[in-house]
Amino acid sequence: MMDKTFDPAAVEARIARRWEEADAFKAGRPDRQGAEPYCIVIPPPNVTGSLHMGHALNNTLQDVLCRYLRMRGRDVLWQPGMDHAGIATQMVVERRLAQKQIQRRDLGREEFVRRVWEWKEESGGTIVSQLKRLGASCDWSRERFTMDEGLSRAVLKVFVDLHRDGYIYRDKRLVNWDPAFGTAISDLEVQQVETKGNLWYIRYPIEGEPDRFITVATTRPETMLGDVAVAVHPDDERYADLVGKRAILPLVGRAIPIVADEYSDPEKGTGAVKITPAHDFNDFEVGRRHDLAPVNVLGPAAEIRILDNDAFWDGLSAEAQAEAKLTLSHLEGESREAARKSIVAMLETNGFLEKVEPHTHAVPHGDRSGVVIEPYLTDQWFVNVKPFAERALAAVRSGETRFVPENWEKTFFQWLENIEPWCVSRQLWWGHQIPAWYGPDGHIYVAESHDEALAAALARDVIEGSLTEEEGAAIASDPERAATYLTREEDVLDTWFSSALWPFSTLGWPDKTPDLARFYPTNTLVTGFDIIFFWVARMMMMGLYCMDRVPFDTVYIHALVRDERGAKMSKSKGNVIDPIDLIDKYGADALRFTLAAMAAQGRDIKLSLQRVEGYRNFATKIWNAARFAEMNGCATVPGFDPAGVRLPLNRWVLGEATSTVGAVTAAIDEYRFNDAAGAAYRFIWNTFCDWHLELAKPILQGADGPEKDETRATIVHVFELILKMLHPFMPFLTEELWEARGGTGVLALASWPDSRDLSDAAAEGEIGWVVDLISEVRSVRSEMGVPAGAQVPIVLISPSEGTRARIGAWGETIRRLARISDISVSDVAPGQSLQLIVRGEVAALPLAGIVDIDAEVARLTKEVGKLGGEIGKIDAKLGNADFLARAPEEVVDEQRERRAEAEARRAQIEEALARLGGRA
Repeated sequence: MMDKTFDPAAVEARIARRWEEADAFKAGRPDRQGAEPYCIVIPPPNVTGSLHMGHALNNTLQDVLCRYLRMRGRDVLWQPGMDHAGIATQMVVERRLAQKQIQRRDLGREEFVRRVWEWKEESGGTIVSQLKRLGASCDWSRERFTMDEGLSRAVLKVFVDLHRDGYIYRDKRLVNWDPAFGTAISDLEVQQVETKGNLWYIRYPIEGEPDRFITVATTRPETMLGDVAVAVHPDDERYADLVGKRAILPLVGRAIPIVADEYSDPEKGTGAVKITPAHDFNDFEVGRRHDLAPVNVLGPAAEIRILDNDAFWDGLSAEAQAEAKLTLSHLEGESREAARKSIVAMLETNGFLEKVEPHTHAVPHGDRSGVVIEPYLTDQWFVNVKPFAERALAAVRSGETRFVPENWEKTFFQWLENIEPWCVSRQLWWGHQIPAWYGPDGHIYVAESHDEALAAALARDVIEGSLTEEEGAAIASDPERAATYLTREEDVLDTWFSSALWPFSTLGWPDKTPDLARFYPTNTLVTGFDIIFFWVARMMMMGLYCMDRVPFDTVYIHALVRDERGAKMSKSKGNVIDPIDLIDKYGADALRFTLAAMAAQGRDIKLSLQRVEGYRNFATKIWNAARFAEMNGCATVPGFDPAGVRLPLNRWVLGEATSTVGAVTAAIDEYRFNDAAGAAYRFIWNTFCDWHLELAKPILQGADGPEKDETRATIVHVFELILKMLHPFMPFLTEELWEARGGTGVLALASWPDSRDLSDAAAEGEIGWVVDLISEVRSVRSEMGVPAGAQVPIVLISPSEGTRARIGAWGETIRRLARISDISVSDVAPGQSLQLIVRGEVAALPLAGIVDIDAEVARLTKEVGKLGGEIGKIDAKLGNADFLARAPEEVVDEQRERRAEAEARRAQIEEALARLGGRA
C-alpha cells in the first residue's frame, strides 16, 4: 500500500541515490551508443557560490530539457562544473584571513594560493550539493573546474596561440580600476550609481593675458592635477580666439593647450572641459586625437602620487617645480576623497574657484567591492576581439546560432558591433597566471611553460649578442640561474577568459577526444541576459577561433526572478528568498514546477510563496489520484491497447491525454516552458483528477465486468502518461510513483509518452457537454449566491436527440455533481429563470424562491459600477506621464495587473447580468 501522503523530505535523497545507482544521467551509456547526442554545458557557478533563485530557475529549465530529451532517446550530456571566480573567491579568502589579522601579502603568493585551494576543497562544493537537491540531472562523474589541470592546459594554449597570431598584446591604456581590490575590472563589472554631488567651476588663467580666464566645470576637481588641455567645441564662438593658446593649470603652473574638439558640448556647463586623459575614458580619446601625453596623478589605491612622477613635472621650470612642490607636497598619499577637499580649499583660497553647484550624476562603482571605480592608466594585456566579434555576428545573422527570445539578438549585435579590446589581465593572485616572462632587457616571451620561454630568451639573447653561446648553455644547464633569468608576469587572466573556453575545454580540448567529436558543438545554452556579453559572446568568439564552429545552436535567455511585488531581490531590501528554504518546506518538485510554470519568454517571474504552496498541493493531488487508483484495483493490463477502448468516457480522456502530450512536447521543443507546464497542470488537475476519476466512480464502484476492467486499465495507462509527461518538471514525485506502481527501471530513462492522436469527436462531444453543463451550473450557483445545500431544477429547452441521449446516460451524474433536483424538457423557459447556453444547447435554471432576482441585479449592477470606478482611477494613474516616470517598475506593473483583474471581474459580472434576462 502506498503511504497516505507524499513527504518530499523522506523521498528526495532516496530517489537521488536510485538515479545515481542506475547511472541514469551518465552520457555515453551503452544503451545510447547509437543515439543522437545532445549537450548542454552548465553556466559554471562560482566556487564561492550557494544556490540563489536565479540558479534555481536556470538549472530547472536546463534540467527540464535534459530529462525530456533523455526520455526522447537522445544521448544527453549535461556537463557540470564550477568557475574559480577570481575576484569573488580571492575576496572571500582575504576576508577570512583578515578575521585572523592576516594579509595576503604577509603570506606571499604561493602560500596564499595554497590557502585558496584549501578553502575551495573545504567549502567550494556547497552549490553542487544544492543543485543535486534541486534534482539537476548532470553527469556528475564529469564535473570540471576552470582551474583543473585539463582546463588550465587549454587556457595556456589559447593564450599562446592568440599571442602568436597577433591578437593578444600588452599596452598602456585606460581601464576600470577597482582601488579596493587593486585590479582592473571589466566594463560589465561596473555599476552606475546615481549620486548627489557638486559641479565645481574652476578658472584657468590664459597664458600671457592677465585677468583673463577660461572656466571649466568638473565633478572631480582632484583629477585637475593631471589635466593636459582644455577643450572647446570648434563652433563655439565664445572661445574661438582662444583655440591654439594655452591656459595655466591652477595650483600646478603647467601651461596646457586649448584645443578644439567636438567632445565639448556648448550646452553643458561652461562649454569648456578639462582634459585628463589618465583619469577619464572620453578624455583619453580626446588626448589621442590631439597627441596629448597623459599624466597619471593617482596610485593603485586611488591615492595622490605626484612627487616621484616625472610626467607630472615635465614642462615645469626648476623654479615652477619648487613652487608647485611647496604648494602640493602635502597631498602626496592622500586619498582621492581627502585630496578633493584639500584642492577645492586651495582653489578657493587662491581665487580659482568661481562657484559650486549641486549636481546629481551617475558614478561608476565596482559591483563586488562597492567602491567608486577609477579610470586608471596602466599596463595591461588586451585581446583584439574585433575580428572574432565579426565572425560571431555573422553566425547569429545566418542562423547558425539563434537567440530565444529573438529580441536578445539586438543586444548581442549592439555589444559586438561596438566592441573594444578586451582587457584580460587582472592584478590578483588567484587565477590562471598569464604565461608571459620578461627577459633581462624587458623583452616579453609568451610560452606555455617556463622552459619554452627560457629557450626562446636564450636563443634571442645569443643572436642579439648580449650572451655568448657558452653563456647561454651555462644558464640553461644551471637550474638556479635558469629559474631567475626570466621574471614571470604576476597578473592573472580575467575569469571570463577560461569560461569562454568552457564548451570545448570541458570535453578534453586541446586533445581530440571522442567526447569532443561527439558533443561539440553543444546544443542549447540556458543563461541570463546579464552575461550575454560577459560569457555568451566570448564563448561564441573563442569557439569560432579554436574550433572553427559555433559552440551552441540555441541560446535561451531566461528572465529575472523577482519578489511577488515585482521588486528585484536584494539583501538590502530584505526580500531574498532562499530556494533551499523552499525545498525544505515544500519540496523540490513544487519549487521547480512553480519556476517552470512562470517562465514565460521575456517576462520576469514574480515569485510568491502562495504559488509554491499551490504546486505543493498539486503534487498532493497527484499522489491522492495514485492512491485512489490503487484502492480501486487499477493495475497495468498486459497488451492493453488504448486505441481499442469502447466507453465514451475512456475514449474522451485518452483523446485529451494524447492532445496534452502533443501540446507539452511542442511547447518544450519551442522553449515555452510555462505553456508546457500549464498544459500538463490543466489536464492532470482538471481533466483527469476532477472529471475523469469523478465520472468513473460509478463504474469503479459498480459490478465487475468489461466496462470496469477497461476503465481501470485506462486509468493506469493515462497515469503512466502523466508520470512521463510530468517527469521533467517534477522528477522526485514522478519517480517515486513510478516505482510505487511497479514501473520498469527508473522513470528517468523511460521513453517519452506516445503522442499519437486518440481524439474521438463523438466522445468529446458527449463528455465535453456533460462537463461544460455541470461547470456552468456550478458557476451560476456561485455567482447568484445559491445556497450550497439547495437543490435546483434544470430545464432543457427543445434539446436535440443527442442531448436527450446524454441526459439519459449521465442524468444521475449531472444531478449529483451539479446539485440538481430534477432534469426536465420544455419548449419554453420558465419564468424567473437563468438561461445557459452550453455548446449550442439551452438550459434554464428556475430560481424563483431560491434567489431574489431583483436584489441580485441590484447587487451585481452596483459591483459593476464600483469596478468601473476602480478601473477609472487606475487609468488616470497609468495615463499620468509623471507617475510612469517616477514610480518603480514593480508599482506600475502592479497597477496594470490590478486593472486587468478588475476588467476580467467586470466582464464576468456583466455576463451574469446578461443571464438575468438581458439586464446587463
